[in-house]
Amino acid sequence: MPGPENKRWRHGLEYGRQPWREGVRRLSDLQPGESAVIAHIRCRGRLGERLAEMGLTRGTVVEVLRQAPFGGPIEVRVRGYLLSLRRCEAENIFVESGSVKNN
Repeated sequence: MPGPENKRWRHGLEYGRQPWREGVRRLSDLQPGESAVIAHIRCRGRLGERLAEMGLTRGTVVEVLRQAPFGGPIEVRVRGYLLSLRRCEAENIFVESGSVKNN
């Protein structure tokens, strides 16, 4: 991973690029019961730090458990614990569904 001198990286999270490639979609687009691997997080500043502190980093498996109606929060399982994310936070987390290994 590039060092801190590279301004595209901040707090271990890459930002600035659009991660549109085949198989990549927003965490907010997953349905309950679906799992995926975090491919990219598009956040800056304190929000990026907060997501990293909660364990949401590139390469981490995340499973959507529930979605509240009308744009409410999304409940996910990350690293063995449950976490609720605002819809706007989940829209900035990009995942790859095909990368999940079934245990």
